[in-house]
Order: sequence, then C-alpha cells, then structure tokens
Amino acid sequence: MKHLFLVALMALSTLSVQAQETFSATVDRLIDYHRGLVALENVTVFDGTGAAARTGQTIIINGGTIQTVGSSTEVIVPEGAIRVDLKGHTVTPGLVGLHNHTFYTTSQRNIQLNYSAPMLYLASGVTTIRTTGSVAPYSEINLRASIESGEAAGPYMFITGPYLRGDEAWLQGPEDAARVTAYWGEEGVDWMKVYTQVTRDELKAIVKAAHAKGVKVTGHLCSISHTEAVELGIDSIEHDLSTNTDYVKDKEPDKCPTGPWRAEYVNLDLDSEEVQHTFRTMIDNGIGRTTTPAVFEMYVQGRPMADERSLAAMSPETREEYLATYQHMSANGTPVDQWNKSLAYDLAFYRAGGLLAAGVDPTGYGGALPGYGDQRNYQLLLEAGFTPAEAVQISTLNGAKILGIEDETGSIVEGKRADLVVFEGDLISDDTTITRARIVFKDGVGFNSGRMEKAVEGNIGVR
Repeated sequence: MKHLFLVALMALSTLSVQAQETFSATVDRLIDYHRGLVALENVTVFDGTGAAARTGQTIIINGGTIQTVGSSTEVIVPEGAIRVDLKGHTVTPGLVGLHNHTFYTTSQRNIQLNYSAPMLYLASGVTTIRTTGSVAPYSEINLRASIESGEAAGPYMFITGPYLRGDEAWLQGPEDAARVTAYWGEEGVDWMKVYTQVTRDELKAIVKAAHAKGVKVTGHLCSISHTEAVELGIDSIEHDLSTNTDYVKDKEPDKCPTGPWRAEYVNLDLDSEEVQHTFRTMIDNGIGRTTTPAVFEMYVQGRPMADERSLAAMSPETREEYLATYQHMSANGTPVDQWNKSLAYDLAFYRAGGLLAAGVDPTGYGGALPGYGDQRNYQLLLEAGFTPAEAVQISTLNGAKILGIEDETGSIVEGKRADLVVFEGDLISDDTTITRARIVFKDGVGFNSGRMEKAVEGNIGVR
C-alpha cells in the first residue's frame, strides 16, 4: 500500500515534467521516448543488486529518475503517463562496461570507431563505459562532449589515457611515467592504465601522480602481480587469471615471465592459501577486478563463431579478416582446460567476496564487438557457474561501484537515474534474451535499439 500512496501523491507534481532533451536530428530519429513520465508495466525485473528476479513489476520513470518500482497490482500509474505494456519482457539496469574501448582491432586493422562503437554500445544496453586504454585520448574526449551535447548517441563515458607500458619504447622510468600521467590528468581523463611491462617504481609514480589529479589507475598486469599492484595503490585490475603472476615460482621482479606459466595454472588449487591470499588482499583493500571473457573466448579452441548479427555489423573486409583468423584459432588456440580454469577463478573470486565487474575489450582479432561482447559476457558468466542475478549484478552495479557512481546508477532503485534496458524475453530461463535489447533508457530517454543496430550495420572495422 505504500506504493499506492506515494505514487498518487507524487503524480500531481510530476505531470508537468515532460521536458524534451535537445538532440541533433540524427540522434532524435533514434529515440522512442523523450524524458517525461513513462510506465513500464508487467515486466520481470533484475534490479542489479544480486537479488532474485521479480515478476509482474511496474517501473515509473519520471524525467531522468526512477520514481517507483513495485508490483503491477499495487502501483497506480499516474494520470498522463505514457503506458508501455511489456508483458514477456525483462528489464535490467543499464549495463556498465568497464573495459570498453572505442577502438577496434582485427589481425590486420586497428581503427577508432567514433561512429559505430558508441551507438552499438548503447543499442546493446550499455549505458556507461570506461574506455580502459586509449589509442586516441583526444578523440575520446571530443566524442564524450558530442554525446553530452546530444550531437551523437552513446553511453556515459569514463575516459582512460594512453597505455602506459614500461619498456624503453614507451616509458623512460618513474619520472617520465609521472609526467605523462600528470599531463593527461590535466587534459581531462578519468583513469590511467598500465600495461604488462610496467615496473613497480613506475607504477608507484603513476599512482601518486594520478591521485594528485583526482585520476584513478587500473592495469593489465604481468610484470607486476595482482597483490603487488594492490600494495602499490592501484585502484582496480583488468582481466583474469592469465594476467596474474602471483603464482609463478621464482618470478623475476618487474619482469613478465617467459615459458608456459599460464598452462601450468591448470593445476592451480583455487582453495590454496596463495590464491586466497590474493583474494583477501584485493577484498580488504576494496580493489575490484574486471573480467573480459568475450575477448578471451576468441582464442580458445573449438569455441563458437561470432553470431550472425556480429558478422552483419562488420564491414565485408573486416568479416573476412575475422573469419580467417577464427578458423586458425579454433583449431590451434588456447586449450579448453585453461579457459575453464580462468572462468573458475572468476567464480572463486566472486564467491570469496570479491568485487567483480565485466567489460568486452573489443580487440584481439575482432570477434567481440562493442556492446554485443558485453551481452556475450553475460552468457559466459552463466557458463562459469554464476546465477542470472549474479551475472546481471556483475554487468551493472559492480561496475558502477568500481567507478564510484553506485549512488547514481547501476541498480533499479527508486531515486536513481533511469538507466534501464528492456529485453524481449525471459532472462531467467533463456540466456539468448540478453541479445534482444529493444529499448534502452539513458537518463530517462528511451532509445530504439533496432534502429541503432541498423545504423551501425556494415560499419564495424571502418568507422
């Protein structure tokens, strides 16, 4: 009955909140619902907190805010609201992608996708991204401004500076690392990313310089182990077991190991003290980790080819490059037992209380596309043993927590920003539902996923 009273009481003050945002004509054609009063009725809701799904729910969006969430039998829809009957649909929070580049690679190309990447992210339900390594930081800064002004369609963007790699071709020691970090902090990036060969002294200097500018640091590690990075002040860590050298015997300090050390991890006991020590170190220091199974899957023997819509989104040349490499990797890639161990490591970290988020990382040889790869991550998390509710939490609220915006978005809670995805189907029983985003609400504006996907078709790998 509480919902009955609150919704009725608030209706009088919300009827006038029908202001339309200002968008370019190109973006406006992608919008089904401008900011206003909208009721999403009779939906199944995964709220992003890890709680079980609730069926028969109604969500009231008021402007850019989630006003009410409750049983459709109890919530009174305010007069004047646009009512959308979504029986047979599932609503989740907007996905939060924590390793979501705006550039894209195949075996033969590396291209900035300022047209297609942001649109495909949003079409797929990804309402917030962290770019987590940039090849063109100024391009991303300008892209974010275009999205914020309504000139372009795309997610909220947290921008990461250029890759900081600690070999002579990149950084020239701690002073150079600090100088580069401070520069990009002044230019407006939100994060910096260290990459594989950085030294401990360089990471320490990067963290100090970044934090002085209000910038955070993450890393794709190898020369430095996960526990070493936490002790040096890193703010989050990227990828999975294959980037953690905590368990390499006789590892040389500041050097990425050689030899088959990743293959040897197949026999790693996830209940061992050394593994649990890594988990405790990260958990006790509040350090989250981003898993990126969609990109790693491409390198594993016998895994499925990218789906038909992904192939259709690629340009013809890009598709040819991808398919040729896929055939080779499917027969000659990483053994399945290594892949399974990485998935098990993610599950063990989460079950120990670790903060696990997800991102697509649309690199490699091109099979994990912006947005579509984020959706694929959900399916791969289920394969790892996570429940649907846990997989949604990892894809939404946990990413918001690492970004420090969990009070604004990441879960379907009254008073939070209306970042929501409407999927056609029952996400509880059918994991392909995650591939059928129909409406994506970003700050209360409802974008048509199908029109955005159509606009991108044939452009991945080109623009």
